[in-house]
Amino acid sequence: MFALAFPNIDPILFQIGPFAIRWYALAYVVGILLAWRYMIRLARRSPAGIEARDIDDYIVWATIGIILGGRIGYVMFYRPGYFLENPLQIFAMWQGGMSSHGGMLGVLIATFLFARRRKIGFVALGDIVVAGAPIGLFLGRVANFVNGELFGRASDVPWAMVFPHGGPVPRHPSQLYQAGLEGLALFALLAWLAYRTRALERPGLLGGVFFVGYGVS
Repeated sequence: MFALAFPNIDPILFQIGPFAIRWYALAYVVGILLAWRYMIRLARRSPAGIEARDIDDYIVWATIGIILGGRIGYVMFYRPGYFLENPLQIFAMWQGGMSSHGGMLGVLIATFLFARRRKIGFVALGDIVVAGAPIGLFLGRVANFVNGELFGRASDVPWAMVFPHGGPVPRHPSQLYQAGLEGLALFALLAWLAYRTRALERPGLLGGVFFVGYGVS
C-alpha cells in the first residue's frame, strides 16, 4: 500500500542537560504572543472601549487559563485513573499531556473573570479573543503532527502516512487537516468578518462563528 513517509522530526527542538525545549511548548509560546499582538489590533477597531492595556493584562489571565485548563482537562478526560493513583504526576507537565478543549474552557473562565474585574463586556472581549485563537490552534496542531500524535483513521489515500505510534498501517494526517481548517481557514474567515464587515459592532457574532466553525472543522 502506497503511503507518504512520516517526517521523523525530533519533538525536542534543543536540549541542554536536563533542560529541553520542545516544539509543542514553542507552539504554545509563539501562538500566545502572536494572538496577543493581533488582539491588540482588533481592540483598536472594537467600539466596546477595550484598550491595548486591557489586552496586555488579559493575556496573562488567558495564559494561566490555557495551562491550568489544558492540564486539568487532560487529567480528567484522558487518564483519570492513572492520575488518581499517581497524583504527583499531575504536576509533571514537562512529560506532556494537555487538552485543547480543557484549555478552551480555561480561557472562557479567564475571559469571564477578567471582563468582570475590568467591567468590560464579556461577549465583546470574547469576540476579540476567538479571532486570535486560530493562531494557537494552527501551531498546536502542527506540533501534534511533529509529535506523531492525534493521527486519524487507517486509510489508503495517497497522502496517508505511517505514524510511529499508529501501527503499521497508513493513516490520515488529521492533525494537518485540523491545522488547515480550524487554524488557517477559520482565522481567515474571522479576519474577513472583523475587517471587511461590521462584525465587531455586533457582539457575539465572531464568537458564534468561531464555535460553529470550530465544531464543523
